[in-house]
Amino acid sequence: MKSRSAPPVKASRRRRKPRRRAVSARPETPSKRNTHRRSVEIIEAAAQVFAERGYHGATTQDIADILHIRQASLYYYVPSKEAALELVCIQGVAGFFETAQAIASGPGKARERLAGLIRAHMVPILDRGNFVRVFLTQRQFLPNRSRRRVGKWSRGLEKIFETVIRDGMRKGEFRGDLDPRLTTLAILGLANGVSSWYGKEDASMERIGSEFVSLVLDGLGRRR
Repeated sequence: MKSRSAPPVKASRRRRKPRRRAVSARPETPSKRNTHRRSVEIIEAAAQVFAERGYHGATTQDIADILHIRQASLYYYVPSKEAALELVCIQGVAGFFETAQAIASGPGKARERLAGLIRAHMVPILDRGNFVRVFLTQRQFLPNRSRRRVGKWSRGLEKIFETVIRDGMRKGEFRGDLDPRLTTLAILGLANGVSSWYGKEDASMERIGSEFVSLVLDGLGRRR
């Protein structure tokens, strides 16, 4: 019998790995940059209008006039006057919250952190005065749903102050008979009131902050 020869072995083809395309970090398109910049400008203009005229005295046309754009173009960024007010109020309190959170979780005794919280709370009156005034005086005119959203930021900020005060009480830096909640509301109420009279007295914000910090810390200190 003739032996059957084995079938020829086919050379295996190596699979080539697909080349990875280098991902280039493309810069943000000009249209997106322009959209973001315009959004910021609109919110700043809205803060100015609401601070000067109040919510009921302001119109979206007033906001558009500051930016020299048509009122119809404004609605591309904010659908209504109520939405513009909500954005202004959120920006008015969001900066406070983020800064306060960093200070409260940072190093130092409770007295030092509370002093930092108070000073940081008063600084935006200088560079973001319109946002602060609108948040303090106009947020009451927001619809209920919007007011609740803004209120979450406000309550979060209050909670940060309360936590630091409780820590100071626990460690004996502050009096043990304090009510942290009422103390927080008193501190924030007095600090917020500075926005209504700042500039009418011959005193810098640094001096006002130092006087206020001394007043608060002396009042919270342990009684001898």
